Amino acid sequence: MLRHIFHHRGAAEGCAHFCCTKIEDFGVSFGTFEVFSHVSLHVHCGELTAIIGANGAGKSTLLRAILGEVPHTGSLRFVDADDRRIRPVIGYVPQYLRLDLSAPTTVMDLFMACLTARPVWLFPTRSLRPRIMKNLARVRAEHLIGRRLGALSGGELQRVLLALALDPMPNLLLLDEPVSGVDQSGLTLFYDIVGELRAQEDLAILLISHDLGMVARHADKVVLMEHGIAAAGTPCEVFAAPQMERIFGILPDLRHLEMRAAGEGEEGTVWN
Repeated sequence: MLRHIFHHRGAAEGCAHFCCTKIEDFGVSFGTFEVFSHVSLHVHCGELTAIIGANGAGKSTLLRAILGEVPHTGSLRFVDADDRRIRPVIGYVPQYLRLDLSAPTTVMDLFMACLTARPVWLFPTRSLRPRIMKNLARVRAEHLIGRRLGALSGGELQRVLLALALDPMPNLLLLDEPVSGVDQSGLTLFYDIVGELRAQEDLAILLISHDLGMVARHADKVVLMEHGIAAAGTPCEVFAAPQMERIFGILPDLRHLEMRAAGEGEEGTVWN
């Protein structure tokens, strides 16, 4: 079902006392090829942790391992404030979703397919419309409810996918380069919405991004991956690390990034 693309949950429908995702000594290998190893990371509620790195560093594979889609070594625990295991709801926004954009499918149809087990044409839309409008309002997209998916811009489609990932409201939100290829205005709006959600809903957010300007402005923590963790800390700490220059071939202007972290400036800085 489409619903499983956006949500992974255990027996419980989330937990109000969810506190931390503890990733300890994580590793993933495919045959003899080691994607990454010895990754240890704690993702706390109310914090946005950004994962950066060159292509092929293992960023997306890490998210897939957290979702249970690929086998891994090490341990993964979701715990409350007393370090007791819980079963959280996990929301997931993929980098892209294969859709037939030539079909007459609307945003409403997509939500109905995700929220109901019965065929869309057999389920009355009236009962679910207020719920769908509420979800779309969270991402400033309620005006898109009747729009055809093929008529949406890249930024609009990603906001719709984010709205799907927020029903039910997750404890942990995973974002895999959610605005890749989106124009600057759409990118800024998406990150502003994610920042609001983090503050209002106390979400733990794990974000993969190539846009270092947006990372500096919005992230609480940054993890630089290179088949493992090459550096971790605040944006300024990681951007000042010598590994940044070695991996990206350029040392970012730290003063420029500090201004972005303070909310100044508009343009993002992207390293691919």
